Amino acid sequence: MPPAKKARVGKRTANSDRGDVGETVSPAKERVGGKRKAAASVQAGEKKERPGPPEYSHWLMKSEPESRFENGIDVKFGIEDLKALPNQTSCWDGVRNYQARNFMRQMKEGQTAFFYHSNCKEPGIAGVLKIVKEAYVDHTQFDKKDVHYDPSSKPDNPKWSMVDVQYQRMMKRFLPLSELKKYHLQHRAEGGPLKDMALLTRARLSVQPLTAEEFDFVLSLENKQPL
Repeated sequence: MPPAKKARVGKRTANSDRGDVGETVSPAKERVGGKRKAAASVQAGEKKERPGPPEYSHWLMKSEPESRFENGIDVKFGIEDLKALPNQTSCWDGVRNYQARNFMRQMKEGQTAFFYHSNCKEPGIAGVLKIVKEAYVDHTQFDKKDVHYDPSSKPDNPKWSMVDVQYQRMMKRFLPLSELKKYHLQHRAEGGPLKDMALLTRARLSVQPLTAEEFDFVLSLENKQPL
C-alpha cells in the first residue's frame, strides 16, 4: 500500500578437486563409478553453493491516486501528492505483503523506481522516484489508529519495513497499463524486454523489481507514440 503520510550475493562454485586427497581407490570402487567418489567428496566437506537471489537496481512502486477510505481515512497518495510534500520526499509505509517488503529491503539509496498509479480509472506509470533512505522499521504497524496497524507485530520483533522516496520527475507522457500489456504480449511472442515483466506476470504485487532492460525499455516509450 502507498504511504498515507510522511514520514548482495556473489556466486561461488564448488571445488571439484576436494575430498579425494590421499584416498586409494580400489578396483571395486572404480566399478561403482562416480557415486562413491561423490559421497567421499561430500564427507570430506565439499558443498555446492546455490546461486543467491538476483540483485536489482530498478523498481516499480504502486500507489492509489484516487480517494478510497479505510476506517474513515483516505489512503489516496498519487505522484502529485508526493510532489507537494516538503523536499518532495515521503516514507513509503503500509506495505503488508512479505515479498513486497523483501524487495524494499533490497533497495539501495540512489536507486530509481517508477511511480505507478493503481486501483484507478486508468492505471499506469506516472513518474520516476529515487530511493533516498534504505529500509527501516515501518512505524504504522504499531499505531492502532492507522489503517495499516498490525497487532501481530511487536516492537522487539517488527515485521514490516519501509523506505523513503523522493520525487524526480513526471513521465513525458503517462504510460497506461493497457499499452504495456500490448508490448508484453508482443514480446512474449517475438522476444523482448517485457516478456517476463512482473507488472504483467505478478500484477497484484505492490513493490516489484525491474531488470535494467525492462526499465530502459519502458523509459524509452515516453518518447514514442502510443502503440
